[in-house]
Amino acid sequence: MFIDKSMTKDVQTIGPEAGILEAQTLMAQNRIRHLPVVNEENTLLGIVTDRDIRSALPSTLLTEVEKVAEEKRLSTLRVKNIMTPHPVTISPAQTLEDAIMLMQKLKVGAFPVVDEEGKLQGIVSVRDLMRAFVNVLGLEEPGMLLGIIVEDKVGQMKRIVDAITEQGISFGSILVARHWEEGKRAVFPYLLTTNISKARKRLVELGFTLINPMEWYLDQMPKK
Repeated sequence: MFIDKSMTKDVQTIGPEAGILEAQTLMAQNRIRHLPVVNEENTLLGIVTDRDIRSALPSTLLTEVEKVAEEKRLSTLRVKNIMTPHPVTISPAQTLEDAIMLMQKLKVGAFPVVDEEGKLQGIVSVRDLMRAFVNVLGLEEPGMLLGIIVEDKVGQMKRIVDAITEQGISFGSILVARHWEEGKRAVFPYLLTTNISKARKRLVELGFTLINPMEWYLDQMPKK
């Protein structure tokens, strides 16, 4: 899954000389939190976020005299004064997995997508990634998610697939995640049915341990 297939291509941008109130209005009108800053050649110069703007705005606790001074300051403040210059970017040829790992590492919510010449091609955000994976995993179709703990060895996935298909149930997708116990994996099949009781019963009969997918999280530490 490549970035250029899932990124937002119709990107709202702003110039470095624009006022910060203009940037705030543009974000509010388009319901966005990240605004790439570009020059006339569409070369990326920086990025400004809603947090940057909030930090630059005056406090609501100011006196009238202080408000006048702050309003004067705001009238001269430009996007270039508060933006993050040379932000981390991602290439259209990189994958969604690359974007997820970078977001996790850098704790950011979006990356500008630029080509080899530094021209802005789009932006990829957490929302874009969620939409892409919902589509890939088939979650838009009615169904239910199962959680199964399995031994990390060859043949386990086939046993699960066989047990479920024997009940006449189709798969939307299957996600495999690491487990905090050595030699184990967590498997999450998304089944295209609202009745999974027979599948659950059969899996238990085969010796599998079922878990509640809603209580699962990847960073759980070993229990003492």
